[in-house]
Amino acid sequence: MRTIALAAAFALCVCLSAPLPGAASPSINAVLDASYSLHNLGGLALSPDGARVAFIDTVRNIGSATDPTPHSALEILPIGGGTPVRLTAGDGTAFADEGSPVWSPDGTHVAFLSDARSKGQLQVYVAAADGSGVQSVSKLTGDIQGLSWSPNGKLLSFLYIHNAPGRAGPLAPGARQVGVISSTIYEQRLTILDPSNGSMRMISPSDVYVYEYSWAPDGHALALTYAHGDGDNNWWIAHLGTIDAHSGALTSIYAPKLQIAQPRWSPDGSSIAFIEGLMSDEGSTGGDIYTISPKGTAKRDITPNFNGSAAGIAWVGHTHTLFVTYHRSGSMRLAKIDVGADRFTPVSSNTDSILGGAKLADDGTHVAYVMQSVMHAPEVYAGTLGHVQPLTSVNQDAARFWSGAKSIEWTNDGFHVQGWLIAPKNVQAGKRYPMVVVVHGGPAAENLPSFPTRQEAALLSQGYFVFLPNPRGSFGQGERFTQANVKDFGYGDLRDITSGVTAATKVAPIDSKRVGIYGWSYGGYMTMWAITQTHRFKAAVAGAGVSDWLSYYGENGIDQWMIPYFGASVYDDPAVYARSAPITFIKNVRTPTLVVVGERDLECPAPQSFEYWHALRTLGVTSTLVVYPNEGHAVGKPADQKDIARRLVGWFNTYL
Repeated sequence: MRTIALAAAFALCVCLSAPLPGAASPSINAVLDASYSLHNLGGLALSPDGARVAFIDTVRNIGSATDPTPHSALEILPIGGGTPVRLTAGDGTAFADEGSPVWSPDGTHVAFLSDARSKGQLQVYVAAADGSGVQSVSKLTGDIQGLSWSPNGKLLSFLYIHNAPGRAGPLAPGARQVGVISSTIYEQRLTILDPSNGSMRMISPSDVYVYEYSWAPDGHALALTYAHGDGDNNWWIAHLGTIDAHSGALTSIYAPKLQIAQPRWSPDGSSIAFIEGLMSDEGSTGGDIYTISPKGTAKRDITPNFNGSAAGIAWVGHTHTLFVTYHRSGSMRLAKIDVGADRFTPVSSNTDSILGGAKLADDGTHVAYVMQSVMHAPEVYAGTLGHVQPLTSVNQDAARFWSGAKSIEWTNDGFHVQGWLIAPKNVQAGKRYPMVVVVHGGPAAENLPSFPTRQEAALLSQGYFVFLPNPRGSFGQGERFTQANVKDFGYGDLRDITSGVTAATKVAPIDSKRVGIYGWSYGGYMTMWAITQTHRFKAAVAGAGVSDWLSYYGENGIDQWMIPYFGASVYDDPAVYARSAPITFIKNVRTPTLVVVGERDLECPAPQSFEYWHALRTLGVTSTLVVYPNEGHAVGKPADQKDIARRLVGWFNTYL
């Protein structure tokens, strides 16, 4: 299930004056309205010489109650000082969807995507390094992503779905299933563009969906992850392959047992590095790092017994060194790996912050990333390793409706488990407070010390402690930990969560009789599951959950993710699915439960929420179901996001 759930996809804060001690809590409407003023920073691209960083600054259009489109500004900042430049295909004032900046190998040009001159349709643009001389170089009709330069800087490449009916990916609302159900598949193809004349070739086969790729250093071939058929569903069984840049001849070189991501061809051409591990969602990457020859031989794990989860890899210049972003015990850190010696060297020591989107220059020294923590909103940082400085201050006025965060660690069933506990403002001596447990999506993901999301901020502003556990199945403690819930969904992971609740109540003034639980996607499933197994939670809010794994298998659009977790299809082993289905134990529920879901959710279809709500209503359990029209797995409309947050807080206020 998708980890980029509602509670994690919109990591926005509150920008209001903090209440004085003893003052009334701010209104939920005020908190939610202000939350949209946070700038989301990402899409970092560091020039090869480390002198400039390009990034995307995204805000929401709250002037429209129904406009779900984030509006982005693309900026270039000189690291050594100088005037920022707005990189745009428009007039520099009007909003547009712009992003995906990539520097040419020689650093003289930057390519990017924009719909400024063709609203709703992204095109490829090229500009000089200082942002001047912007030129359109494409005439596309469809979805585009994964923009890159060829090694010689003469060609551009990207992933393209010609005439796509919408944006790629199962997070978006699915088509209504009415009439004769269509089996039309839109394949995402690897495409090469000559910016000098606009000529374009789709080189991957028409029946293959390409997910990620990288160029060979000689420019004659590319490494890629791909699958035949439905792209949304088959990412979990993708192969690693190579493709000839001229003929389009595709060769599979590795068929993994688990999931693979981020193929990276080495600078000397001798190997391809990639990440492999148990991953529940495309784009939520974690696992060990491997190398393999372009012929598919000499596969090697270069991070054996790794006590973290690699999230991103890139070769450093023309060396044998990999730059790695990795999960470790509730944080996101950086390291280098000498591939020849398998030597892993951490280059950051942060334990309470996130270093996201990190990029290293060719010299292996200059770095840029977005840093944030529970107490500090995201900003772009850059400099040399160990000596970075903030480049932006766009979120400097972001207020905090919480007083701090603490990493909590505990042991359970022989596992070392970690989570984050965030305290509300103005905790008074002698008073005990309610707490809401927020279970992340995935399950292969991790609760990180990010600036609190809109839902978390709303809860914290009203005096709740918020507990963010990382139970078994999460990233951050190696593959054994991530794979520990295979064929055991809901059992060991729930024991980890409940023992974490006990640990939290020992270190903070929490009223153990006023604990609620909330989550989206896998977190929604765990909410539905938890209240069938224990009465410890006095209120529950289940977002886009799964009530019955047997019926879910035939309803969702991404069933391939389930086989690595359950060991077989539902048709071959229904018992393992029934064993972990909340509906199997539904008569145990006594907890008042709010159920929310998008009408056209492909990943956790609305019928799963209907089934759970129907059972609770039949059994006399207090429950409300809210279905948001035309929304997918990631609820996008600001009005709907606000409504969910209001209902979330209102439900817990009523029952906690």
